[in-house]
Amino acid sequence: MSAPDSVPAAGFGVDVGFVRELGQIAPSPARSRRGPLLHRALMTADFGGLMIAFAIALVVARHGQVHVTTTDLLVGATMLTGWALAAPLFGLYGRDERRPDHSTLDDLGPLFNALTALTWITVIVANLSDAAGWSLESAFAFWVSGFVLIAPARAVARTIARRNAGYIENAIIVGAGDVGQLVGRKFQQHPEFGIKLVGFVDSEPKDLRTDLDEIPLLGGLEEIVDVVRRHDVQRVVVAFSNDSHGTLLDLVHSLRDLDVEIDVVPRLFEAVGPAVGIHAVEGLALVGLPSMRPSRNARIVKRITDVTIASIALALTAPLFLLIAWRIRRDSPGPVFFRQERLGERMEPFTLLKFRTMAQDADDAPHREYVAQIMDLTATPTDGNLFKLERPDAVTKVGSRLRRTSLDELPQLINVIRGEMSIVGPRPCLQYETELFEPQHFDRFLMPAGMTGLWQVEARARSTFKEALDLDAAYARNWSLFLDIWLIARTPMSLIRGNESGTI
Repeated sequence: MSAPDSVPAAGFGVDVGFVRELGQIAPSPARSRRGPLLHRALMTADFGGLMIAFAIALVVARHGQVHVTTTDLLVGATMLTGWALAAPLFGLYGRDERRPDHSTLDDLGPLFNALTALTWITVIVANLSDAAGWSLESAFAFWVSGFVLIAPARAVARTIARRNAGYIENAIIVGAGDVGQLVGRKFQQHPEFGIKLVGFVDSEPKDLRTDLDEIPLLGGLEEIVDVVRRHDVQRVVVAFSNDSHGTLLDLVHSLRDLDVEIDVVPRLFEAVGPAVGIHAVEGLALVGLPSMRPSRNARIVKRITDVTIASIALALTAPLFLLIAWRIRRDSPGPVFFRQERLGERMEPFTLLKFRTMAQDADDAPHREYVAQIMDLTATPTDGNLFKLERPDAVTKVGSRLRRTSLDELPQLINVIRGEMSIVGPRPCLQYETELFEPQHFDRFLMPAGMTGLWQVEARARSTFKEALDLDAAYARNWSLFLDIWLIARTPMSLIRGNESGTI
C-alpha cells in the first residue's frame, strides 16, 4: 500500500502531493545539456579515431596496399557498433556530467581497457568473416593507433564542448556555513568546471565571505523547490547547515523529483577522498577509507621514478643552472643557493635548496607573522602570489624573475636525488607553520615533500593557505602512481596559467 500524498516529504513544509502537483502545472527545471553535449562530442572523437585506426590496421594487414572489401566494411561497422555498446560499460561516457573536474587524463585507464577488449573482438570478427590479412601485427597497429588518436581527440572534443553555452550548469548550495562557502569559493575560482553558482539556500546563513558577497541568499530550505524552478537550477550541492539530519534527508528525496544533479558533502570530508570504496551491511551503505600507507613496492617504484626524472632534468638544465648562478652572483652579494630547514616525510627536517631570490640575511619575522594571518579561515587570496609575502625591498631583480617563472625551485632536483624530496608530493613546510595546523593537516607527512603537487596543480594562486594545506593532506591520503603521473602531466599548464604564485 502506497503512502498517502499528504505525508510530509520534508521537514520544511513541502509534501509529496504538492511536489507532484507542482510538477504537473509548473515547468520543470531545464535538464542540463552537458551530458548529451559531451556524449555527442566524445562519440564523434571516438568514431573518428577508430575509423582512422581501422584504416591503418587494414594497410598493415594488406602489407601497404589500400584495398577495401565489402567484408572489411562489415567488420568496421561491427567494430563501431561494438564500441558504442561497450564503451559506456567501461565508464567512457557520462562521468563528465557527474564529475565537473573529470578530464581526459581520467579516461586513459578505461580507454586502455576498452580498446584492448575491442581489438580482440575486431580480430575475432575479422577472422570469422574471412577478412584477408588480419594478424597480430594488424591488431597491434589498430590498438596502438586507436589509443594515440582517440586520447587527444577526446581532449579536443572536451575543450570545444566546454566552450559551448549548453555546458554551463546553474547550481545552488544548500548551507551557507563555512563548508558551504568553501565549496562556493572553489566553484568561483574554477570556471573550467562549467558551474555557475546562482546562490545559497539556508534558513540560518552565516555572513558571507568577502569574495562571495555578490552571491545572493535565495531563501530557506522551505523554498527549495521554488528556488530550483525559478533559477533554472541543474545542480544542487548539499553542504552542512544547522538543519537536522532528517530535514536534509527529506530535502534530498524531494529534489529527486526535479531531475537535478545532487552532490552531498560528506560529514568527514577532510578524511574522505576520491579513492574511497562503498560497501554495505544488509543494505546500509558504508564508506571504506583506503589505507594511507603505500606498499613497499609502490614506494620503490616512486623512488625509481623520482631519481630517473630528476637525473634527466638535471642533465638537461645544467646550462641553465650555470646561467642563473652567474646572474645571481652578478646581481647581489651572497651565495647562489638559499638553504632553509623544511619538514619532509614523518616530519624529518632536511635542508631545502633554492636559488637565492632575496638579499642576504633577510629577516624571516615578517613571514612568520604573515603565515599566522593567512591561516584565518575567512582569509581571501589577493592578486598575484598565493599568500607569499611580497617584499620588494628584500627581493633582488633577478630573484623577482626567478620567482615569476618558478625557476628558483630548480635546485630542489638535488633534494630529490638525495632522497629528501620527491618530484610530486606535499609542499615542504616550515617548522613554525605546524603550530597552526589542524589535526588532519598532519596527514601530509605520510609522504615525502614534493616539487609539485595537488595544490600547485589544482589551485595555486587561487587558494587560501588553509586550502593549500587541505590539498596537501588530500594528496597524501589518496596517493597513487597514476595520481603522480596525472599531476606531472598537468604541472606545465599550471605554471603557464599561474606562474605568479610560487611557494611559501
